[in-house]
Amino acid sequence: MTKVTMTVNGRQVSGEVEDRTLLVHFIRDKLGLTGTHVGCDTSQCGACVVHMDGRSIKSCSTLAVQAAGSEILTIEGLAKDGELHPVQAAFKANHGLQCGFCTPGMVMTAVDMINRYGGRLDEKTVRENLEGNICRCTGYHNIVKAILAAAAEMGAGRQAAE
Repeated sequence: MTKVTMTVNGRQVSGEVEDRTLLVHFIRDKLGLTGTHVGCDTSQCGACVVHMDGRSIKSCSTLAVQAAGSEILTIEGLAKDGELHPVQAAFKANHGLQCGFCTPGMVMTAVDMINRYGGRLDEKTVRENLEGNICRCTGYHNIVKAILAAAAEMGAGRQAAE
């Protein structure tokens, strides 16, 4: 067993794990944060996407010991003071979900994508960046629409702050 310490959603956490414990299982089983989903166990579906040190990763292919000392952000950490993150709000407003299983991973991927591309997102770029996330319920149209709406809102917010 190895003791790992990391910051998850702004809170320092520690726990004993086997060296083979995946980050997704540490998050779900040890921390009780079940918004991060296990979909395929092969890193194909993207349901397990979280941010590690500001970048999206698939937590089903990352060991908990690899995340030691890192800052982890899960879907539960996005909303602030009871207000949805702009990407969460855009998914809701644009009907970017159906069953909701893939939604946490899609949202986390979208936040990272918007942070990397800012206002330079177009439909083609969004679709290319979503290739690692699978949704079996939608045709991706409303997901793409939601991401573009969030990017526009977040870009406008950045410009107003400047």
